[in-house]
Amino acid sequence: MVFITTRDKVFELRQEETLLEGLERTGHEIEYQCRSGYCGSCRMKIVSGRVEYDNFPLAFIAPGEILPCCCRVTEAVEVDCGMRVQEPDLFDVDLFEE
Repeated sequence: MVFITTRDKVFELRQEETLLEGLERTGHEIEYQCRSGYCGSCRMKIVSGRVEYDNFPLAFIAPGEILPCCCRVTEAVEVDCGMRVQEPDLFDVDLFEE
């Protein structure tokens, strides 16, 4: 049982779930492309804790950054990540209504 802390939420990562999948499941806003550690699109800052990699990713990551698509979380971590923002439905508004 591993707990993940973000700016907005604390949640439990499911067994065999990547950090990226857990963040998506809990409504966080995450950019991603390859889901394999090649592109670096999902790069984020880790605030506390440690992660491991079965195979070190090809994408560049600076100290203090992780790739949630391919890291293995073995202990509680805190990452700098926020919730998905709900955009207003502009097609649901009558722009000509007085």
